[in-house]
Amino acid sequence: MSVSLVHNAKRPFDVDVIRADFPILSRTVYGKPLVYLDSAASAQKPDCVIEAEGNVYRQSYANINRSAHALAGEATVAFDAARARIARFLNAKSSDEIVFVRGATEAINLVAHSFVAPILGAGDEILLTELEHHSNIVPWVMIAKEKGAKVVAVPIDEDGSVPLSGFAERISARTKFISIAHASNVLGTILPVAEIIALAHARGIPVLVDGCQMAPHGKIDVQALDADFYVFSGHKIYGPSGVGALYGKMAHLSKMPPYQGGGSMIDEVSFDRVTFADPPARFEAGTPAIAQAIALGVAIDYLNNLDWPGVHAHEADLLAYATDRLREVNSLRLFGQSQNRAAIIAFEMPGIHAHDLATIVDREGVAVRAGHHCAQPLMKRLGVHATARASFGIYNRRDEVDVLVSALRRAGELFK
Repeated sequence: MSVSLVHNAKRPFDVDVIRADFPILSRTVYGKPLVYLDSAASAQKPDCVIEAEGNVYRQSYANINRSAHALAGEATVAFDAARARIARFLNAKSSDEIVFVRGATEAINLVAHSFVAPILGAGDEILLTELEHHSNIVPWVMIAKEKGAKVVAVPIDEDGSVPLSGFAERISARTKFISIAHASNVLGTILPVAEIIALAHARGIPVLVDGCQMAPHGKIDVQALDADFYVFSGHKIYGPSGVGALYGKMAHLSKMPPYQGGGSMIDEVSFDRVTFADPPARFEAGTPAIAQAIALGVAIDYLNNLDWPGVHAHEADLLAYATDRLREVNSLRLFGQSQNRAAIIAFEMPGIHAHDLATIVDREGVAVRAGHHCAQPLMKRLGVHATARASFGIYNRRDEVDVLVSALRRAGELFK
């Protein structure tokens, strides 16, 4: 039996209908209804994604591209269909520009080692911003140290925005690569990536965009952005963990050496010579996350079937409502209030450590993130060691914001 992907007709956005698709949202925590406000860390999964992954194992599991039997054929067709769906979701020119990876972290490391390392020399610079996730800092620091190069960070403004002028001032003849978040995982700031890419390309500088926090909020057009590379993780966009995608322009991918060696990524092998397959197979050594990739295709289908104007209006309303309600809480400090933001809010209550705050609201059934959010340079810029963070998905509602506010007030009372 073949593995099929969902093809539901678009339906008007209704948050209660959406919530019914996510079984975990019906559970309780400490006897309280679960309020899940940690989607920026990892989004919950709709039934269709859960079923799709399970159905691969129940009905059509086999290794892909290798065997002639029916199960292998079915799995290969479904795997290839998932790649094609991701290509359409990102508006890539071809599905051959989509590389399956374990997640955005592996994708960035792949580009760092296979594309940037060969063009980087002593004294060269890689340009980032102050608000990057560690996954978009550590690989560049490692490569720069190895090559005698330098990582340069564009500073953020007081409201958490990243001005284009910061890039214009720091791009130089030494700049060999730029790697930036599409949206901050802490502040929600949406960067002017199209303008940054245009500025970089005018100087012949390629750009990678970390789309982990932007992909869950709408379709991405890599051709319109003119991004050289674009990465995202499946678990952030309501899909499985352990799988993600790297988009790369074929002009780049075709010239890049493999990141890893093994099965499936070769053309011919002998003990003294190896030739490699064309992209994307060249970068997919070994047995991939077959069931997870197929389920990611279903997650993409699920997103494509949403009423995106309705989703955007809902998320904008949630962000505005949550911002106003949180401002009502005495002593609460909000971080990063730029005009163009994804539905993410970072905050602190002076005198209460972020971990204590998260523990207290957890007892009310509210899941928020606490810590440095894998963004220690940003925490240093903000002048704090840690913050709490509420991040919203397509399934959150205003009444859940009210529960969060009540829980925060309770925390404030406990620490008086």
